[in-house]
Amino acid sequence: MKHVAIILTLAFCLVFSLIASPSTAAAQAPEAAKKLEALAKQLNLTQEQKAKLLPILEAEAPKLKAIKSDTTLPPMQKLEKLRAIHQESDPKVKAILTASQYEQWQTIRQQEIREMMEKKQAQ
Repeated sequence: MKHVAIILTLAFCLVFSLIASPSTAAAQAPEAAKKLEALAKQLNLTQEQKAKLLPILEAEAPKLKAIKSDTTLPPMQKLEKLRAIHQESDPKVKAILTASQYEQWQTIRQQEIREMMEKKQAQ
């Protein structure tokens, strides 16, 4: 009977650690987690899609942040670099999303770039 209790306790700990791991990843890249939640609502993502997209967004986040905060780059170079990062992850994202979701994804990304450019021009 004690063995069963120990096994159940270990199983519970294992399941809990697996469930907790996405939030650990989210803590490492809060921008990616926030972006994922916004995208999940806009694109109506499944849990599986969210799980597959998170590492992609986490890999992109520091690169995008570095470009956006680089004051030495002219706006056109920033735009080119942002697009290059998007093009790099695009095939991975396309493989995860449905055709309709992917179309929306592209629209969202284009809007983000437009907003960034407008924000820079307003400064």
